[in-house]
Amino acid sequence: MKKIRPLKALFSPFKPFRLKFYTGRVVIGTPHFLPRKWVKLTKEEAMERAKAEFKKFEELRAKNPESKVKPSSLEELYMHSLNYRKTVPKKIGFDIVRLGWKTKWSETDLRFEWAPLISFVFFKWQIAAIIRAPEEHHYWEAWLYYEIHTDPKLSKKERVAQCRNDFPQTWKSYKNGEEEVIDYYERILRKKYL
Repeated sequence: MKKIRPLKALFSPFKPFRLKFYTGRVVIGTPHFLPRKWVKLTKEEAMERAKAEFKKFEELRAKNPESKVKPSSLEELYMHSLNYRKTVPKKIGFDIVRLGWKTKWSETDLRFEWAPLISFVFFKWQIAAIIRAPEEHHYWEAWLYYEIHTDPKLSKKERVAQCRNDFPQTWKSYKNGEEEVIDYYERILRKKYL
């Protein structure tokens, strides 16, 4: 798979994106959850987990005495639980989140998921720089198509024409019973390439 670098969008036919800065309490996800890290369970937590699992085995055996499934011993469950991990909020740390996207039904059916960002957490405070593009979903999906599926040997104008033809961003919306047709390429491309 081709390595995607969103900074290339700054030198493409697409309008430049902007940086949005956030400073305050930890509220910006990286990408789905607040900044966190994985740590091993403590011995006490592992024992609690092992006891809960052992109790479930005992209840299952009581409900179904003919079952040939032999539950593990409490010691085995405890040793196994020592390898489990849990998440805890980061106290101090950086997170760099790449552009989030996927393909849905085919290689050319691109879906935007989240914008790139850099986050720094210091106890309960966060500083984040988030890349914000105009008409974000349309921008990134069209830019990804341009970057991945157009012929790089062509000129930028020819690539834009191929992109507009093969990956249209024309949408209809209805407001007060009236139809409005929006070509998002007019909102996300530099004037020179319209």
